[in-house]
Amino acid sequence: MKVIRDPVHGYIELDELSLKLIDTSLMQRLRRIKQLGLSSLVYPGANHTRFEHSLGVMHLATILMNQLDNISDNEKNGLKAAALLHDIGHGPYSHVTEGTVKYYTRKKHDDVRDVLKKEEIANILREHDIDPETVAKHIKGETALGQILNSEIDVDRMDYLVRDAHYTGVTFGLVDYERLIHEMEIFGNKLVVRWGGLKAAESLLLSRFLMYPSVYYHHVSRIAETMYVRAIQNLIERGILSPFELNKMDDGSLFEIVRSDDGYAGELGKRIEERKLFKRALRVGFQSLGVDVLRYRDNVERVEKEIADIAGIDSRYVLIDIPNTPEIEEMKALIRTDSKMQYLDDVSQVVATLEQAHRDNWKMGVYTPKEYRDVVGRVAREFFEVKRPMKQYRLTEY
Repeated sequence: MKVIRDPVHGYIELDELSLKLIDTSLMQRLRRIKQLGLSSLVYPGANHTRFEHSLGVMHLATILMNQLDNISDNEKNGLKAAALLHDIGHGPYSHVTEGTVKYYTRKKHDDVRDVLKKEEIANILREHDIDPETVAKHIKGETALGQILNSEIDVDRMDYLVRDAHYTGVTFGLVDYERLIHEMEIFGNKLVVRWGGLKAAESLLLSRFLMYPSVYYHHVSRIAETMYVRAIQNLIERGILSPFELNKMDDGSLFEIVRSDDGYAGELGKRIEERKLFKRALRVGFQSLGVDVLRYRDNVERVEKEIADIAGIDSRYVLIDIPNTPEIEEMKALIRTDSKMQYLDDVSQVVATLEQAHRDNWKMGVYTPKEYRDVVGRVAREFFEVKRPMKQYRLTEY
């Protein structure tokens, strides 16, 4: 048994199984993948990695398992392995490349069955009588125990919220995860929160709600990530980069390919490296656009070309960022009272009001170099038929 010091959770214990898994090349790669992608362009301290996050998830999962009844040591080892390995499917810069990987491979970052069958990991699991297929199901949240890692409220969310808040320095990561874990249990093959954990569950949702506009969807991060994704797509289209190799690479190796390119991808890479990013020509929400704007998600490049043509510039210098419809999965977490089970948004007025507020945080962006911002912004507003905001009058104006 060894003990390491984590800046978020304090001391974390590592047994023989954990140490062997940590020393594999697949886990060591996570040391070179940033948890928050390109957010360090906004928050200089946001350089933490998927590796330390994985240790934190394993730590919290172990605490939760130890308070549950009727779980064998072998089952605990299986979930502990899943907690450590749950992010080995991530590509460079974490979620920045996830959409590209999924588009070409049809696999998300938690689809790791093939990876777990490789000799390096499989041999360690079998040495400890752990079935790789069961570990894969845990990671996907397809088992009762796996819900600890992947469900409406899980230890993965708990760790990344407090960890991201710690390293960015924002004050929104105040999640009472110790209380929340203490009030969780497996009931009828479902991971549920007892009534005593309701306020702690609310704190998790509030934290996530506040972190989205401030950190995860900060406009500078969105601009940099959109530029980086386009650079990668350009390299793939030109046959310089294979999308099937992305989840084997780390941040540094991918960025070196981007920055060494002598074409469009290299130009974007240099802009990111020097923080000479595109600017916001337009950034508005559903209030100004309506939900129909989501229909453009599958035709972004066509819209970019149309706006660029009208503006009289190269279409490569108009980037449109239309995020997915905002969802709060945690709202459907189960709360157990003495008499029945209820969804979290049915028992908490605070949570029920967050759904609309979360939609208000949603923003679509149109990005372009500084010199084109005015013309692109004007054309984009006309194209998307952006509604004028209602003027707020003050009593002193009458």
